[in-house]
Amino acid sequence: MRIFSLCGHGETRYVSLRSWVFCLLPIIALTLAGCSSEGVNAGSPGGGGGKGGKKGFGAGDVPVTVATVTERTVPVEINVIGNVEAYSTISVKAQVGGELTQVHFKEGDFVKKGEPLFTIDARSIQAALDSAVATVAKDQAVLGQAKANLAKDKASLRYQQATALRYSELLKTGIISKDQAEQLSATADATTESVAADEATIQSATADLAAARAAVESAQVQLSYTNIKSPIDGRTGNLSVKLGNVVGANTVELITITEIEPIYVTFSVPEAQLGDIKRYMAQHSLEVRAKTQDESAVEETGALTFVDNSVDATTGTIKLKGTFENHDRKLWPGQFVRVSLRLSMRANAIVVPNQALQTGQNGTFVYVVRPNRTVEVRPVTASLRVDQDMVIDTGLEAGETVVTEGQLRLAPDSRVAVRDGRGGPAGRGGRGRGQGDAEGRGQKGPQT
Repeated sequence: MRIFSLCGHGETRYVSLRSWVFCLLPIIALTLAGCSSEGVNAGSPGGGGGKGGKKGFGAGDVPVTVATVTERTVPVEINVIGNVEAYSTISVKAQVGGELTQVHFKEGDFVKKGEPLFTIDARSIQAALDSAVATVAKDQAVLGQAKANLAKDKASLRYQQATALRYSELLKTGIISKDQAEQLSATADATTESVAADEATIQSATADLAAARAAVESAQVQLSYTNIKSPIDGRTGNLSVKLGNVVGANTVELITITEIEPIYVTFSVPEAQLGDIKRYMAQHSLEVRAKTQDESAVEETGALTFVDNSVDATTGTIKLKGTFENHDRKLWPGQFVRVSLRLSMRANAIVVPNQALQTGQNGTFVYVVRPNRTVEVRPVTASLRVDQDMVIDTGLEAGETVVTEGQLRLAPDSRVAVRDGRGGPAGRGGRGRGQGDAEGRGQKGPQT
């Protein structure tokens, strides 16, 4: 086969088809390489699509994790840090001096009210008690003797008065002399004074007996102080004085007992919330929940029982106390706890995960995923925090889908690929686990 061609110096020459093919092969290879390069650049994430991936963004969808906006009843609470406080604290001291002869408990034991704690040597006090008892017996005898003397003198007085009366009649008739009559009258008067003296003696003996009995009671009280008992139910602390030491009256603290069933949780809230607290307290008892710093701890439930009578001017807060039964003794005096004061329940609240909220120059917003898998920037107003969720007052409706992870690469109208909480694809258009994890590393969102 011959091909007609013009080449060279205007001369007509004939060349074979095979020669033409060998000439065109390098040109075809270069053309195909250029086309392939343009196609790759057009399809890459950085090669087009602009701000939101409007052009050529099919393979460059931003991987995100999403959650559905829900509507539910949530508690209205005040969350603060509080401190556990013993219901009562008793400092035990000796009320009489002496040697500490017995200790009836171990440090840290729980004791009941009335249980023995310490015994102090009581021999000297027992001797004083015995002496007082003997004095009472002596004074009783003295009183009895005084009463007998009074009775005798009264009988003698009656006889003498009757005799003097008879002799006065005989004096009128001249049977006896005037001297005899006056002697009998004087004897009767002397007996009258003896009766008065006997009555005074009885009063003195009665007073002595009362004093002796008081001394007995005092000695009995002092003797009872030698057996020190627990005044409350509670837990014992560190033993300050060991067995065998001599203690003085009201000088040394032997031990401290704290009552922890029930127990207080003390906390402070801003004064701005005092009005709400007073309003809700008038309607019903307010629930207080406390949880220790240990994440595995279970919340304890109590009731608000105390509101201080003044606001602390230095901090602008007011002190409150919640009372907890604490039967399982999980709350311990001195602990710091997370306190939640529940005021009421809010129905039909719009709730989203806390990770969905973003903050910009114009305030708080979220990325809402449209049905076509593009995102919309939606301004919102948040109010309450409930665990890991936020209550949205305005801006969202139940059932909408919001982005919880991957917001850093988003812009208005960006197209997204929804992945699950582990970083893997959750539907069509999703990316693999590796790419999702690399983009969202360090974030932890709820599974959808």
